Amino acid sequence: MSLKKFKKKTRKRLRKVMRFVRRIITRISKVVYRNMYQKIKVDDKTVIFISFHGRGYSDNPKAIHQYLMNHPKYKNYTFVWAVKKFKITKIPNAKIVRYNGLKYFYYMSKAKYWIINCKMPKHIIKKDNQIYLQTWHGTPLKRLAHDIVRPKDKEITYYRSGMNFDQMASTYDNDVSKYNYMISPNAFSTKVFQSAFRINRERLIETGYPRNDYLTNVSEEEVQALKEKYNIPEGKKVLLYAPTWRDNSYTERGYTFELQADFHKWKEVLGEEYVLLYKPHYLIINKYKKDEELREFLRNVRAGRDINELYVIADVLVTDYSSVFFDYANLKRPMYFYMFDLQEYAEELRGFYFDIHKTLPGDIIQDEDELLAKIKAGNYDYSRLESFNKEFNNLQDGHASDRVVDIVFE
Repeated sequence: MSLKKFKKKTRKRLRKVMRFVRRIITRISKVVYRNMYQKIKVDDKTVIFISFHGRGYSDNPKAIHQYLMNHPKYKNYTFVWAVKKFKITKIPNAKIVRYNGLKYFYYMSKAKYWIINCKMPKHIIKKDNQIYLQTWHGTPLKRLAHDIVRPKDKEITYYRSGMNFDQMASTYDNDVSKYNYMISPNAFSTKVFQSAFRINRERLIETGYPRNDYLTNVSEEEVQALKEKYNIPEGKKVLLYAPTWRDNSYTERGYTFELQADFHKWKEVLGEEYVLLYKPHYLIINKYKKDEELREFLRNVRAGRDINELYVIADVLVTDYSSVFFDYANLKRPMYFYMFDLQEYAEELRGFYFDIHKTLPGDIIQDEDELLAKIKAGNYDYSRLESFNKEFNNLQDGHASDRVVDIVFE
């Protein structure tokens, strides 16, 4: 066996051992938590934040944290962020604990406020005097939870765990039962969340999304600094490609995405005018391998990175069924919908909440060559974007964080 293969096998074995050790530690932590959580007194000035199950410092929880830490009224509060693997070693004005570690469970028991943007597992227990704000993470295009349409002729399973419909829906019901508040970004979502999550209207706060305050308030200096951070050459436009995950594409380690894009072709057609940022969904585990021929054209962005800073430097967005377009629309810039697997996605996976051909603020394209030709031509109907924003982004005025904090903390 060559030294290279030996090292590869050794690393693989070590990863397996580490995963096993982490699972054991997590199980022990859960047992300790269940036996100790009632004995830990709730602190009225402690807030814990979780974004995408600890995958990063991002999204609505980040926006609310930044608002609180910059407000004099909350200067004596303790802010705690739960993150995975400690890839993030520093967050301003916050303690960092490992997601699913002992300190994490300690602060879940102690914090008066939980600020979370994702569905939490059943073993998490909330006390009556704790406040759980579920911020969620997008206006839904794809059907969610109880609203997912089940085929009549066959029984299907959901997600990697292989749950049936009732099991899947119950995981949402369990989490929703703990919410004190859930943020709705618009009237459309308020209606959808009531049917999808079976949540009563009184707990929904229709405020707009705090994360989108940044899109409204960002300065030109901040945008320029971000362009330097991502090494965007002077005079080049930025094209952001941000596809979502597919429920039926996964391995034992996580969800995968089969990229249906030839970035060499994208470079050939658009390379003189654009730089490409490729940002996969945070659930996607397989990475796009570096290609030296694309070095000057393509910027690979880590899946867990906060996408807000990519929005503000992007001149054009390409996405598919991801909810990113609801946020990006606030910037009033062109977007295109590359849905190469439209029929399969619509009929076999989730289904949509509205007629995408009438409502989306951009063209639906299934052919890659057609997509590149449309971007190259630069023809975009801004009137569709205007009517879209009136319906879905009428609350995004740069003050959503203020409204949320006023309701939840005051």
